[in-house]
Amino acid sequence: MTVLLALCGGLGAACRFALDGAVRARWPSRFPWGILLVNALGSLLLGFLTGLVAGGADARWRLVLGVGFCGGFTTFSTAMTDTVRLVRERAWRLAAGNLVGTLATTVLAAACGYGIADLL
Repeated sequence: MTVLLALCGGLGAACRFALDGAVRARWPSRFPWGILLVNALGSLLLGFLTGLVAGGADARWRLVLGVGFCGGFTTFSTAMTDTVRLVRERAWRLAAGNLVGTLATTVLAAACGYGIADLL
């Protein structure tokens, strides 16, 4: 199980790198749109997996995909480091938007994921 978790974590990190890079290349901005999208998608998936397990699905799915893939895919530390970078650049509105936007979108995405699982 440990090897599978590690592989899924590595896959998640590679997907984060690819998606963030694609977003930054397509829409260059000081605001970290790619990381916000990554964290929202990861929260949606983790909410969905958690909802499935709460509904009786095998908990190993949440372990492998939630802890492994989502753990490698999402990055709270990068989101907060981006916020600090924006503060240091005196981009106050962007920093506040990233801080509040990250928390709001990830909580909403996790709740939506849970809700989707409840419908199944």
